[in-house]
Amino acid sequence: MTKKKTKRIVQIILLVGTITSMFFVPWILVKALITPLPDTVQEQVNDAIGYRLDGMIVYVDQAGKEPAFYAAGWKDREKKIQADPHSLFKIASISKLYIAVAVAKLVNDQTLSLDKTLADYLPGLKGRIKNADKITLRMLVQHRSGIPNFTDTPGYWLDPPKGNRENLELVLDKPADFEPDKKYSYSNTNYLLIGEILDKTLGYSHHQYIKEEILKPLGLNHTYSLLSEVDLNDVMSGYDVGFDGDLKNYDFINPAGSMVATAEDVGKFLRALNDGSLLNDNEQTIYSSIYEYGHTGLLPGYSSIARYHKDIDAVVVEFVNTSGGYSWNLSEIAYKRIVKILRRENT
Repeated sequence: MTKKKTKRIVQIILLVGTITSMFFVPWILVKALITPLPDTVQEQVNDAIGYRLDGMIVYVDQAGKEPAFYAAGWKDREKKIQADPHSLFKIASISKLYIAVAVAKLVNDQTLSLDKTLADYLPGLKGRIKNADKITLRMLVQHRSGIPNFTDTPGYWLDPPKGNRENLELVLDKPADFEPDKKYSYSNTNYLLIGEILDKTLGYSHHQYIKEEILKPLGLNHTYSLLSEVDLNDVMSGYDVGFDGDLKNYDFINPAGSMVATAEDVGKFLRALNDGSLLNDNEQTIYSSIYEYGHTGLLPGYSSIARYHKDIDAVVVEFVNTSGGYSWNLSEIAYKRIVKILRRENT
């Protein structure tokens, strides 16, 4: 076969592949991406609801401007209650930021050591968790432990265990995903274990420590460690595209993602974490060495994004009460477009 014929065949194969792939493109995502950017954040929030998201809350804290609140869609779809930007929301894995801050503070005052191992802190797990005598607290915080993620258990979200011990049982005596500190792999089990270490070391609940040392000093009166601490009427309902009903009552109590807060409170916390007003210099240095300065969260019925954007000195928090399908992709697209609008306003 000549080179010319071979090249032509390759071109045909590529063309057929392109045409075929077009039939499987999620056009809803393409449309969300290519639609012209609206003039305002509120218009973008309104537009996002048109892509099958039930409700959205956005909080923007930009330097030199008053904090801004945006909402669209439903707080409660069945009762036809419109989204309220001041509603409480399950912030899921954004909770890990608060846990990491607690670790940094306790390491600074020498209550904890980043170099002590899981076996040092929780000796009962030696022999039950692979490499417990090699996995340090630092590795747990940084998701470099190799411990399997309990939420990756097949069928986990169909009937998830509630208690921390029941969740931990899902990974006990299982092989490690990799040797400690050899790579990064996000695992909720890491933060379940950090919560256990904090409780044992403190001699009381880490929830109380976070309240006294983080929430109260910042005046965060609308942030809670557990869903059971709040009036459910104040919480935004949650929906999944594969489930017909409200997921608000589902209570996830694990330290990996149990917290409930308003977008404003999350924004205030994130601002303080990033501008240095939450931690002293030594604590800030420790924190910078172990964890990130923004986060996302995902639970059945709830997705969230909270990040600080240095170039425009803005904290942007987005809550969406829909999960499943393309909802996460759409949430990310909407978030990026909101940040683009804010950047455009600053030019």
